[in-house]
Amino acid sequence: MTGQAMNRASAKPFVAAWCASWRKVDIDAVVAHFADDAQMRSPLALTLTGSPTVAGAENIRAYWRKAYGHIESADLKILSWSFDDTIARLTVWWQLGDTRASEFMDFDDAGRVVRSEAFYGK
Repeated sequence: MTGQAMNRASAKPFVAAWCASWRKVDIDAVVAHFADDAQMRSPLALTLTGSPTVAGAENIRAYWRKAYGHIESADLKILSWSFDDTIARLTVWWQLGDTRASEFMDFDDAGRVVRSEAFYGK
């Protein structure tokens, strides 16, 4: 949590920290950026939980531990990112192995993620 609104200038270090946390599979560090009532949507969530949406930071943490907790590190590569100041949305395009994904994150006024959604491809 940053305590201040996300903007284009703060998005760049956020993306670097987000990537570093996922490369270490430090789920607690990733979830620390989420508001308590955040929602995360993913096709993988549908596969693992029966619902594409996981609500609440603690449930997101539990889901990610179930999905990724067995992995010690990941060679995640950031392909690109973009930030829209008008709607406070960060979009990150990344690759892990042969999987490419885009993920967007919406932020509240305190700089916490309130909603995220991932889209996967090859």
